[in-house]
Amino acid sequence: MLFSELGLSAELLRATEKQGYQEATPIQQQAIPLILEGHDLLAGAQTGTGKTAGFTLPLLQRLQTSEPQGQKHSVRALILVPTRELAAQVAESVRDYGRYLPFSSTVIFGGVSINPQISKLRRGVDIVIATPGRLLDHMQRGTIRLDAVETLVLDEADRMLDMGFIRDIRKVLKAIPPNRQNLLFSATFSKDIKQLASELLNAPMEIQVARQNTTAEQISQVVHPVDRNRKRELLSHMIGAGNWRQVLVFTRTKHLANRLSQQLERDGLSAAAIHGNKSQGARTRALADFKKGDIRVLVATDIAARGLDIEQLPHVVNFELPNVPEDYVHRIGRTGRAGLEGEAVSLVCVDEKKLLADIERLLKRSIEKVVIPGYEPDVSIKAEPIKNGRNNVSRRSSKPNNRGRKPSAKGRNSRSRNASAEARQGRYQGQRSRRAA
Repeated sequence: MLFSELGLSAELLRATEKQGYQEATPIQQQAIPLILEGHDLLAGAQTGTGKTAGFTLPLLQRLQTSEPQGQKHSVRALILVPTRELAAQVAESVRDYGRYLPFSSTVIFGGVSINPQISKLRRGVDIVIATPGRLLDHMQRGTIRLDAVETLVLDEADRMLDMGFIRDIRKVLKAIPPNRQNLLFSATFSKDIKQLASELLNAPMEIQVARQNTTAEQISQVVHPVDRNRKRELLSHMIGAGNWRQVLVFTRTKHLANRLSQQLERDGLSAAAIHGNKSQGARTRALADFKKGDIRVLVATDIAARGLDIEQLPHVVNFELPNVPEDYVHRIGRTGRAGLEGEAVSLVCVDEKKLLADIERLLKRSIEKVVIPGYEPDVSIKAEPIKNGRNNVSRRSSKPNNRGRKPSAKGRNSRSRNASAEARQGRYQGQRSRRAA
């Protein structure tokens, strides 16, 4: 179906044409008419399927055709996202699709000075794209008013819940008018998402263009069994032997991301690391260099599993499998976008057999295992517990942590706590000890 058949305005059709798009993706075909009709929406789609345009285009048109409820340039649309990278990507889409409309927008997230954001908000904006931590900072400072919001979008809502932002989201909900349109977009439909939807949405329409927790068909997946201390050697071998020019590599920890990127550099491969401890400037530069091809390997933690929009990325490597099976889907969704083919490789040692089994159970399929000649696993090596989270608690053990105490029930809630460790290293720019996501 063409965009011209979806009831979009001439200005928006002109913008989509300038972006080189004429045919709408399945999620856009289903979401755009429902949003234009004013429905609340619970929408699920795999990453890379055009979700951002699916809500941005109709949001802009509804602003175009309705009268503002507040003062001139009051915030009329609020888009909440989990990470800085995704915020920047969505903000770029809003600018691109709204280039022929009179609306102003801004993006606010942590890791950068808050003062330019305050200046922009004081001049007045129609659309705000924000991460929850920095948005709360502005709310507490009184530098943003949300009492005229007409449309609320939660993008990558499942990731926000994984990162522990549910309390922040509820604080934001209390600050915006109850009479509004709500759009909840998520790559997966978990029980937590269903619960949030029941609290947030009013008689929503529900669409899902693919079965939940699936991977795109055009992504080839393979597991290479290898000893834990030979993973880096095998990764360098594969990149060199295959002449891979652009590879996104995932690790579980920031420390390993740094160490692996340095080791790859010593192997003669240009590499950089991107994670929550890096400044926003460093993250932006590394991503830009990777997109341009100046950096061959980008090593990332799961904070980058969503929101990295890299056209025609051919290779994703799980140097370590994620603790949360759903994160595997989000990681490999960085390749095979927009119908293009991609390759997802996982280097799996004996410690990770349980993690792999969890992933295969989620996918309801077995992933092909291929042993690389010369890198056959040593069957005499015994599995070691995988350290998981701040207290170094194994997935398979409840042994006391390094302070001699068993973790509390709250500490055992690793799904949200571990995923949020980097994103919540403090929220606000004004507090040196913490940094917003």
